[in-house]
Amino acid sequence: MESTPSKIGRTITAIAIILILLIGSVGYLAWYNLFREVDTYYESVEDHFKYGSIGSENAEGVPYWIWLVLPRIFPDKLPKPGGYTSLGITWEEGQELPVGFSKKIIGFPRQGITCALCHSATYRQTPKDKPTIVPGGPSNKFHLQGYIRFLGDCATDPRFNADYILDEISYNYDLSLFDKLLYRFIIIPRTRKELLELKETFAWMEERPDQGPGRIAPFNPVKFRVLGLPVDDTIGNSDMMSIWNQNQHEGFALHWDGLETSLTETVNTGAIGDGATKESINIQGLKRVEDYIRQLPPPKYPYTIDQGLAAKGSQIFESNCASCHAFGGERTGTVIPIDEIGTDRYRLDMWTQAAADAYNEFAEGYDWDFDQLRKTNGYVAVALDGLWLRAPYLHNGSVPYLTDLLEIPEQRTMVFYRGYDVYNPEKVGFVAEGVAAEKEGFKYDTRVTANSNQGHVYGTELAAEDKLALIEYLKTL
Repeated sequence: MESTPSKIGRTITAIAIILILLIGSVGYLAWYNLFREVDTYYESVEDHFKYGSIGSENAEGVPYWIWLVLPRIFPDKLPKPGGYTSLGITWEEGQELPVGFSKKIIGFPRQGITCALCHSATYRQTPKDKPTIVPGGPSNKFHLQGYIRFLGDCATDPRFNADYILDEISYNYDLSLFDKLLYRFIIIPRTRKELLELKETFAWMEERPDQGPGRIAPFNPVKFRVLGLPVDDTIGNSDMMSIWNQNQHEGFALHWDGLETSLTETVNTGAIGDGATKESINIQGLKRVEDYIRQLPPPKYPYTIDQGLAAKGSQIFESNCASCHAFGGERTGTVIPIDEIGTDRYRLDMWTQAAADAYNEFAEGYDWDFDQLRKTNGYVAVALDGLWLRAPYLHNGSVPYLTDLLEIPEQRTMVFYRGYDVYNPEKVGFVAEGVAAEKEGFKYDTRVTANSNQGHVYGTELAAEDKLALIEYLKTL
């Protein structure tokens, strides 16, 4: 006959096994529905640039189905009708996501942002045209500050609750009963909490001049949110930059003020600035991005060029501009001291030596750490490839047209509207005045702090006919 202790021992063992299986099952369900990662792979490197994950979904990705329905629930939080397009976000026909957004499974589908959000330009030849999307160009109409405000404002509204959100999701996707419970009790409350925290961490923006579409304060968020430096009163508002043709830019100082000298580090710090963490950053995916922008050619000017006039302009360029702006120019890609160039210095003063030191120490111990961030005392003399699509001009986007840039500052346009992507080939830039530009665009006043259009007086002394010839040549770059 079996002893009582043996029976008790087997019973305890059975109970322990059952408990282990239950705990394991619960743990597996939690991992599967909240943490398992399934990336989306794009065979096309251009599609990867536009839609591939850079690692921003883990820490700051909004659950995709919630993100999708927010404009329908909160149209009053947007600047005008049109959903996300009212913030300058662009969809390609047949694509689920807008350009510059990723979708990745981390337990459930989450939305993230990609390099293309700030580095894909659009233009239209007439108001009735569909936008032509140019990867690698500066995003002239995306309003990043407005997008951040929209997400935060949604979270403060009492309608941000499970009843409203699940009802709207049901029009797009049939969640299972389990998923509905997951969204109701975990995902939606957590998302609201995280968006409120996002709003709080960007509160410093409200004490500075608005950025407007096509502009960004790329490094103050890094200073305050990533590096943990104290919030200061600096203003970093500046134009988004083109990133095409990087093989020809090899060895140039990078960013407006030359704070970086490594393209690899620049790409990786861009991902950190967009919400990736040291653990989530997609180094392999970012290497594909780097390889792509190294080979990506600048866009050709889409209008007729007077080749005879351009030939004359080439000689004027060689005599007056090439040393700073031609590939092979002795100063091209180097930092020009602020006292010489004379443009608005707020973007320069925003980046400090303390910030450079902290960023260089940020990823110590990782294979991809940073070592080449620095503080400079001026702005980079940039090469001018694809210049026609890089309007408005100067580092803060304070000059709407290339024709304006060749005038002395007192004769440049003082107030204009930016963010309207219909092109003006006569003035070489986007239409910046008139009823349509005022309706669609953001009022840019050069008298506002950090918006100054002063400086860069090179070429302003040229004769009128020489300016016309020079501009015709610049269209060919």
